[in-house]
Amino acid sequence: MKKTAVVIINYNDADTTIKLLENIKDYKILNKIVVVDNASIDNSLKKLKKYSSSKIDIIKNSINKGYASGLNYGAKYLIKEIGPCNIIFSNSDIIINKEEDIKILIKNISDKYPIVGPVINEHGNINRGWKLPSVKNEILANLPLISRKLNKKILYSNDHYLKDISQVDVVSGCFFIVDSDALEKINYFDENTFLYYEENILAKKIKDINKKELIVNRVEVIHDHSVSIDKSINRVRKYKTLKESQAYYVNNYLKANILEKLLLLITNKISLFILYIRCLIKS
Repeated sequence: MKKTAVVIINYNDADTTIKLLENIKDYKILNKIVVVDNASIDNSLKKLKKYSSSKIDIIKNSINKGYASGLNYGAKYLIKEIGPCNIIFSNSDIIINKEEDIKILIKNISDKYPIVGPVINEHGNINRGWKLPSVKNEILANLPLISRKLNKKILYSNDHYLKDISQVDVVSGCFFIVDSDALEKINYFDENTFLYYEENILAKKIKDINKKELIVNRVEVIHDHSVSIDKSINRVRKYKTLKESQAYYVNNYLKANILEKLLLLITNKISLFILYIRCLIKS
């Protein structure tokens, strides 16, 4: 049986990362825990180094090239250290209820399903993954009045989750497990996005090698949503980063044509303008 390890990305938020380490450090199912400090500019590294042990490795990325880059840095380090393994990628603001939950997720990994995720509880909102959106979906998602209705269309119905496991196009990127062999086969995460859309890009790459993703409906983890992100970047900057990642995904993975690229750009500008106005009104 393959070993199981965890990769956690930290950026200027050691206290949140430490809470997760305290949560999982005694789990016997975990052979290694790797914390990648993604070039923090505060005292995170000093705080985290206190948790270094034979099981917990604290490694530093000298340059912050983005979230996907940090994930790759941790994954490649792990594979070099312990060989082929099941890798759990986890946000620092995750709470795992019990060790048994991880064991259940691992049991569902297979050649057909190299990526497995749990149900995510985000402040009472349940996230069970979603369908890969089309170019049209992404264009319309930039229009506030339409985006709410659109979000419902890319979600599966509740009936889809009545069984113990459910196949989905995309699992939430805040916490999931991937077989390292499949990760290597798709050449890891795409590092051309700084933040956001990692899940959709990963799902598209997995789909392209005829593999699928799975949700285990009886396992739930808690996500204290956006704690680490919101401490680091303001709302407008975060939204700009989101839209840059969206454009990269649509243009490079959905192969948008010239007209579609133009429409995406226009609706992108509209949505950003609306956000600016809302921020000015609130201020």
